[in-house]
Amino acid sequence: MTIQAIHLRDYIRDVPDFPKPGIVFKDITPLLADGNAFAESVSQLSCHMPNDVDIIVGIESRGFLFGAALAQQLNMGFVPVRKPGKLPADVHHIEYELEYGFDRLEIHRDALKEGTRVVIVDDLLATGGTAAATIKLVEQLGADVVACLFVIELNFLNGRKKLQDVETHSLLAYD
Repeated sequence: MTIQAIHLRDYIRDVPDFPKPGIVFKDITPLLADGNAFAESVSQLSCHMPNDVDIIVGIESRGFLFGAALAQQLNMGFVPVRKPGKLPADVHHIEYELEYGFDRLEIHRDALKEGTRVVIVDDLLATGGTAAATIKLVEQLGADVVACLFVIELNFLNGRKKLQDVETHSLLAYD
């Protein structure tokens, strides 16, 4: 099979009732386990990269996989946005509301400089809360978010609406 013949949707497994009843989890592990499919997903993400981007920011944890691979392919730097307590140096944080409570994200205070042009990468856009919080976190450091890239988007959850006016691309959409 050549890379051009790969259909990424074939590598996404539906797991019903995970993590709770009524949820159909989109499992990317089959995509990650196939070298050609993973390479194709990163290649397709790179096609949506705007010009003049300085750095890629990946959201914990699966955004690290795609974001770091994309950064390496494009010879760019990578900055992780993490859950609380995972970063060793001085951090800037944001708390944000989830449908079932609150969460917090952190980034190193010195990770981005004023005017840095950033693309945010994650595996999944669902309700948009985590991505929207990441946009705010990055902007609070003075950087400019020029795009958000996702492998999968769950259209029926309307997460894209929370991403302000940021250019947003997803490789696979599920209605």
